[in-house]
Amino acid sequence: MVCFRLSPVPGSGLVLLCLVLGAVSSYALELNLMNAENATCLYAKWQMNFTIRYETASKNYKTVTISDFVNATYNGSFCGDGQNGPRIEVQFGSGFSWTVNFTKQVSTYSIENISFSYDTRDSTTFPDAKAKGVFPVHESVALKIPLDDIFRCSSILTLEKSDVGQHYWDVHVQAFVQNDTVSTKEFLCDKDKTSTTVVPIVPTTLPSPTTTPTPKEKPEVGSYSVKNGSNTCLLARMGLQLNLTQDKVTSIINIIPNTTNSTGSCHPQTALLRLNSHNIKYLDFVFAVKNENRFYLKEVNVSMYLVNGSVFSFANNNLSYWDAPLGSSYMCNKEQTVSVSEAFQINTFDLWVQPFSVIQGNYSTAQECSLDDDTILIPIVVGAGLSGLIIVIVIAYLIGRRKSYAGYQTL
Repeated sequence: MVCFRLSPVPGSGLVLLCLVLGAVSSYALELNLMNAENATCLYAKWQMNFTIRYETASKNYKTVTISDFVNATYNGSFCGDGQNGPRIEVQFGSGFSWTVNFTKQVSTYSIENISFSYDTRDSTTFPDAKAKGVFPVHESVALKIPLDDIFRCSSILTLEKSDVGQHYWDVHVQAFVQNDTVSTKEFLCDKDKTSTTVVPIVPTTLPSPTTTPTPKEKPEVGSYSVKNGSNTCLLARMGLQLNLTQDKVTSIINIIPNTTNSTGSCHPQTALLRLNSHNIKYLDFVFAVKNENRFYLKEVNVSMYLVNGSVFSFANNNLSYWDAPLGSSYMCNKEQTVSVSEAFQINTFDLWVQPFSVIQGNYSTAQECSLDDDTILIPIVVGAGLSGLIIVIVIAYLIGRRKSYAGYQTL
């Protein structure tokens, strides 16, 4: 984590900005706001993205996803004063801004409202927008939280208004921090309260971790995509079955596409597909380019709720699956296993993925996995047949020689 300390701003004190930097899959925003006494007054860590539907010059409609906050700034964030409450302000991309305001009551504080604005004059993100200008969206939240609690919501919270969808998850925020100490007492959002008590995962209890659980039916195949501006930059179609083992209990979970959300991002050397649902906080597939001419699945990160209310999390950034040339796609119709760890594997069915060089939203020519390549069976079958024929001839020859010797008697 890298922290930036900005110069004092009148009425706001010192601002300490902390960005979590690392793999492309993170994109967590983290802000530690400090007052004039160098004490923390507001702490926030969260993830978010935005979907914007706009009309084009040709009177069609397009939807773009905004999810890149690597170069975000926090100008205007401050601790509050006698007249105004604390405020978080974030600027990112070309003309995007996001603001959240807090107010204080006697024993509670509130996330009062959230504002988001975007500029369709950005020709990269909105190359063919009919209306050009800055468009603001204001949402009243009025969520009350006990004064000394930190608000947490791992589930996805969605606000939709005026063709704009705002999506938030992994949220941790506390305004009016007391005594320079961020609270460890959590106030959960309603979705998290539900997730920890009702989770549709049915574990199969086993006598030992090595025992194979009862197989489930083949998972439904889902189609997922990621956009960079108005262009599709990642395509994926697959059925997913998760296998995880914890405390000698193995669970098999089929991903249901209709209840699964997908987000992600695309960069020249890396691409991310993130899936989440009511019981899966995130399931990340991170792709990378190697040798400037091939791509592969490099990393898988997972965090999900179990039936006992605990959270299963694991990450592996040293994988090597789904290898194919750049400019092509990767296909494997047969069942294939991605072994993330001894405790977590992903079975894929009818897999077709292209994380780079997508042209006009279509898959390129596919490189098939060896499991699908039936031509490799031909030499194996022929070789096995020839080997069997040779063995039969040798045995027949040996039997014939023994009969020949038996035909002569010693004089």
